[in-house]
Amino acid sequence: MSHFALTIIGRDRAGIVSEVTSILYQLGCNIADSSCSILGGQFSMILIISHPEINDQKALGEAFVPLEQNGLSVFLRTLKPGGEEHPDLQGEICMISVYGADKPGIVYRVARELGERQINITDLNTKLIGSKDAPVYVMMIEAILNQGVEVEDVEKWMTELKDELKVDISVRSITPVEL
Repeated sequence: MSHFALTIIGRDRAGIVSEVTSILYQLGCNIADSSCSILGGQFSMILIISHPEINDQKALGEAFVPLEQNGLSVFLRTLKPGGEEHPDLQGEICMISVYGADKPGIVYRVARELGERQINITDLNTKLIGSKDAPVYVMMIEAILNQGVEVEDVEKWMTELKDELKVDISVRSITPVEL
């Protein structure tokens, strides 16, 4: 079975998720994984999809023409075998929260600090909250800590960065729940 990465981007409006999932449902596609967000005024969505019989990216892509006619950009890519599988990530999950005045380099500096220590970022979101007069930059990172790395270690690494960037950085463990 072929798997595809489907990306949808366009000016935010109500009903986009409904339109996309309606097309997928009518085609008989399965959504294996997805992420949706509003970035600025743009809606963005990425999905990993599959179909038991459709293996041709072009045939599948034609079904999304109505979305493009409604002002959305649609990108479809065939994944190499195994590209749909969740990686087996071992280690403690933690959440890193950053709050402060908006300035260039916050994402880069925190990501570099983690990357240099081979900490895998599994999710990253940023938002500007507050008012126009008093905006606050917020970044939330979910990361997998390597064997032997503790939340307290990450807190120590972030202390110098916190002072340098003049932001608040907190780190907490996330306990996964199995159902």
